[in-house]
Amino acid sequence: MSEAERQPLLTQLNNDWEVVDGHHLERTWSFEDFQAALDFVNAAGAVCEEQFHHADFDFGWGRARVTIWTHKIDGLTESDFVLAAKLDQL
Repeated sequence: MSEAERQPLLTQLNNDWEVVDGHHLERTWSFEDFQAALDFVNAAGAVCEEQFHHADFDFGWGRARVTIWTHKIDGLTESDFVLAAKLDQL
């Protein structure tokens, strides 16, 4: 997916999302404690299951980072942006 194709989709997401190396989307959320981060990851994981599109999660006390890309093509597709938009709603 070219930058020209990504840019209009990126503008529809929360400003905290970044395209990293033209390869994947990444966003970090902050929370008050470990339990809140865990609750978010569990809710986000449920969205991933519903979408049959799975993000990578890195979380710990007070934070959760989500990384999204389409493994099959080793890059970004429109479905990655759809998943990111759904996670923005949590």
